[in-house]
Parts: sequence; C-alpha cells; structure tokens
Amino acid sequence: MKKFINDTESLLYDSLQGFALAHNDIVEFNPDPRFIKRKTLKDKDKVVLVSGGGSGHEPLHAGFVGFGMLDAACPGQIFTSPTPDQMMAAAQAVNCGGGVLFIVKNYAGDVMNFEIAAEMLELPNASVLVSDDVSLPKDHSTGRRGVAGTLIVEKLVGAAAENGLALANCKALGERINQVTASMGVALTSCTVPALGKPTFDIAENEMEIGVGIHGERGRETVPIKTATEIVEQIASIIHEELQPKAGQEVLLHINGFGGTPLIELHLLYQLAAAYWQKKELKISRSLVGNYTTSLDMAGASITLTLMDEELMRLWDQPVNTAAIRWGC
Repeated sequence: MKKFINDTESLLYDSLQGFALAHNDIVEFNPDPRFIKRKTLKDKDKVVLVSGGGSGHEPLHAGFVGFGMLDAACPGQIFTSPTPDQMMAAAQAVNCGGGVLFIVKNYAGDVMNFEIAAEMLELPNASVLVSDDVSLPKDHSTGRRGVAGTLIVEKLVGAAAENGLALANCKALGERINQVTASMGVALTSCTVPALGKPTFDIAENEMEIGVGIHGERGRETVPIKTATEIVEQIASIIHEELQPKAGQEVLLHINGFGGTPLIELHLLYQLAAAYWQKKELKISRSLVGNYTTSLDMAGASITLTLMDEELMRLWDQPVNTAAIRWGC
C-alpha cells in the first residue's frame, strides 16, 4: 500500500484540519466532537441542513458545506458512521431557529445514529432518508443504499432552505427528490482502506463489478469487462426501467467518479449516457460530471438520473458556494 499518510489513526483529523485551512473563507472545523460547519450562518429562522457519514467519500459531505447546501457535516472514521454526539453538537452549533433537517444515506449505522441524535436533540428536527441505489431491489431487507443521489438532495433542498422554506416543506421536498432519483455504479477495481492496507475485495484484470456501493463492498455481480458503451447501456437501461420517464421529460444527468477514474473517462461515460437518453427522447437540461461521491481510490463510476421540473431546475441553478461546488456567486 502506497499512501500519503503519517499515521492511519490521525489521518482523518489531519485531513480535516487541512480541509478547513484550505477553505477557511467558507468553513470552520470543530475537532471535538468532530464536525465541519459554515463559517457564516444565514439569517434567523432558516432551516439548517446537517448531513454526514463515514469518511472516504470526499468531497461528500464536508465539501458541500456552505451557502446553498449544507450548514454542517459530521465525518466519521473511514467508512464508519459518525456518532450521535457529533450530529447533536453540529445541529446546535448551526441552529438558526427554523429547525434542523438531517439528510441521511440509507446505511444501517448512519440511520441508527441519526435517529438517536434526532430523538435526543431538543430542537425541532426532521430527516430525509436517501435511497437512490437501484442496484438493490425495492424490497431489500435494509432498503436501498444512499449513494451519489445524496448530492442532488443536498443541493436542491439546500437552495430551498436558503429561500426560507419551512422544515416540513424541506423534508417533503427532499423525499420527493429521492423518489425521482436513481443511481447505479460499476467498479473496475476495489479500494484500499488505509487501516486495512489491502484492497477490500479481489477482482481480476478482465473483470468488473456491477452495482457496487460506496464502501468498497462488492456489487450484485462480477462479470467480464465490457466496452464503455456496453457498460453505460446496461446501467442506463436499469435506471430507465426504474424511473420510467416519458418522452420529453427534462432530466439532470450526473456522472460520478469513485476516486480513481480520470475525467477523460467520466466525460466519455457522460457522452454515452446522454446519447442513450436522447434516443429515449429525454431532454438533458442539467448535468454534473466529476468525483463527488467517492470510495477512496476505487476505479469506477456511477450514473445518476433525476427527473426534473421547473421548480427543481430553479433550485439547481441557484447560487452555491462550497469547497466542491460553486456557481452563481
């Protein structure tokens, strides 16, 4: 294993210090309990958005803290849920009087700890559970995982909260976005967790893993590697069948890298996915390409499609100023 680290135990703390220093015009780092928060909070009565999860998915979630998205993010150790005390402290630190909306990826540890925090927090609060990974069936025992669609929820609800939308309405909006968003990933390699020191699973040079999550876990099947066109058509057809968009539907297309895939390949995947849905007579009105919801150094990518309407497009276009996403400011 070759990594730029001094000590696996201090890696996260050291990295968060560097992140806050590099973006000290936007965020502040609270070391104990650990969270990242907006440096400048909004006016009184704004709903504040708090999210988080295991580290290793950067820039998710800390990279999305700032104007127009999250007010705070709670990073756990690599691929490990943050603790309820982190979530409670973060919510209290950014509270503006309008209530707290927790945005939670559907992973067992995240769900459990956010539920504990929500029950103990003496502030009005609600939660949105993101479950956009269609590689798992709807009736899966723990539900579908929250993956790259989390970014879409955080951006759109974040914009609505900046506009003064009330807590119950922010929750309803987040749940609506989750219902019209579908994602699926594919990996060419595993990833290496520094504390483990080796790949989390073995995969041959001529194989790929279809339907992977974002924690280095295997997907739903291991298959011989295919061309980029074949890969996109397989994943896009599953997403299309899930969402069943009608001809003329406006959509947001998000191609997300898992950390080890260069942009030249991600833009190829975008071109192929766009061509697939244009043949289905969909209108790709908004797009995002890059490494946003990663799995450390995994070579792979995911495709996310969100069915858009005029309200969602206005919210997407609203100004945002975070470490990872900035426009309109």
